[in-house]
Amino acid sequence: MPTVGVKRDILFNALGRSYTDEEFDELCFEFGLELDEITSEKEIISREQGDSKASGASDVILYKIDVPANRYDLLCLEGLVRGLQVFKNKLEAPRYRRVSPTTGEVQRLIITKEVGLPHAVAAVLRNITFTKERYDSFIELQEKLHQNVCRSIEDRYKHDPIGRTIETLSSVQEKEPAHEPLQGELTDSHLRHYLHIIEDKPVYPVIYDSNGVVLSMPPIINGDHSKISLTTKNVFIECTATDLTKAKIVLDVMPCIFYCCLYLFLLSCLILPFGLVSQELAYRKEKLTSEFINRKVGISEPTEKIAQLLTRMCLLSQPTGAGDEIEVEIPPTRPDVIHACDIMEDAAIAYGFNNITRTTPRTYTVANQFPINKLTELLRQDLAAAGFTEALNFALCSQEDIADKLGKKISDTRAVHISNPKTAEFQVARTSLLPGLLKTVAANRKMPLPLKLFEISDVVLKDETKDVGARNSRRFCAIYYNKSPGFEVIHGLLDRTMQLLEVKAAREQGYHIQAADDSTFFPGRCAEIFVHGKSVGRLGVLHPDVISRFELSMPCSALEMDIEPFL
Repeated sequence: MPTVGVKRDILFNALGRSYTDEEFDELCFEFGLELDEITSEKEIISREQGDSKASGASDVILYKIDVPANRYDLLCLEGLVRGLQVFKNKLEAPRYRRVSPTTGEVQRLIITKEVGLPHAVAAVLRNITFTKERYDSFIELQEKLHQNVCRSIEDRYKHDPIGRTIETLSSVQEKEPAHEPLQGELTDSHLRHYLHIIEDKPVYPVIYDSNGVVLSMPPIINGDHSKISLTTKNVFIECTATDLTKAKIVLDVMPCIFYCCLYLFLLSCLILPFGLVSQELAYRKEKLTSEFINRKVGISEPTEKIAQLLTRMCLLSQPTGAGDEIEVEIPPTRPDVIHACDIMEDAAIAYGFNNITRTTPRTYTVANQFPINKLTELLRQDLAAAGFTEALNFALCSQEDIADKLGKKISDTRAVHISNPKTAEFQVARTSLLPGLLKTVAANRKMPLPLKLFEISDVVLKDETKDVGARNSRRFCAIYYNKSPGFEVIHGLLDRTMQLLEVKAAREQGYHIQAADDSTFFPGRCAEIFVHGKSVGRLGVLHPDVISRFELSMPCSALEMDIEPFL
């Protein structure tokens, strides 16, 4: 759920009245939002960086408001204010329209044939007036849409085979060959994540104007020539994506949200090479019945009242006269309305969840714990009572942890690999709990001996019989680290665990262990655990090489077994 930060005084001024913190919190709840935090820039910096860094920061009160992830029209102050004013019947929902330039000449965004799949759409806002607050809000909205609609994914636009120069937008403005900005952005923490998209390409994507001046080199950097400022009167907005629908959503929301705050709003129609109109600010209409809404929400309101409730949510509605049917107009700023249930939800919000009469559910359901989780909880209690301390480790680890350090080949581990790991520590899903416990011991070597640890958690294994190609398996692992191996301690823990699981020591109808070879364990000091004739795990003294690879220096015994067969 995205969080929108707005200055309290500016917000109240735009709303036309002041609220106490409690009153505004209640207003947010009524509108389906949540006032998450009341803070200030100084308080945020002080909390995150210390009081010394907060010196000179603003004391202006900030409201941090949680907005539903699909309400893109509420991601900035302007959209939030308009939504609340319409909700409080202080303003009618505005109607948006595309207007051609007064000159009659329509600008075109020409996409060359080299582009391929990615789509590009664009618009122009004309004769606008920015204030400092409105400018900041405009920029922040762009970032919020990038994070929510676009999921922080950059796309490519056009390949430029010409050796152009670009005046980069940075602290030092200087013209350089279009390929050289890549060198400077290799170390930028925000931009380097997108370099892989184009760094190996023979040509780079660019957007340039009719005079051949480069405006940007997506997805890396924008040009100084096209940056906006407080004095900017006409704003060119462009959006590229591999999904044309998402691109149009962004281009609908950006201009429309700022419509009420600009002196004049003009949106140019930009035409693709094939003559397609890229942006229409399209409205659409849906029909549903008041009976459907009343039944789903649990209320009993007349058709006219339901239409009024929906209109308060910026969904202009009116009865059609055909029974209890309602016609609902969906504006271009509400791409979240996909189904009749979305309309029903808005009606429920406008009616007020606290106003819905509480009723006894028609269907009774009784929750119950998963058997595997119940067994896990029972084992945890008794293993702790046996003198072992529980550890909880990451489900992801490095390839080295589950292979090389344990004396195994990665190809034999059936590990699920992460396609784009952020660090070397999180390359694969763990196939064993043992590496995590050994790393825990290594991090606590200064603690008094012996160290007795256990963990009961899932591992992930490839399984072609599953629809996702992998499955989880609940494992139990324990280690004993001391000046002597302490194999008898681990063996005793196995016997106690089997006693708790009510499995007798018997070769056919119970459990037994027999000698086994495993590169992780010391030769001749490893045993395989069998339950009802099926192998469920192993125990033994770890190989000295394994111990040293985890930066340990004393003997260690370990036990790891699958507990799912005991359900």
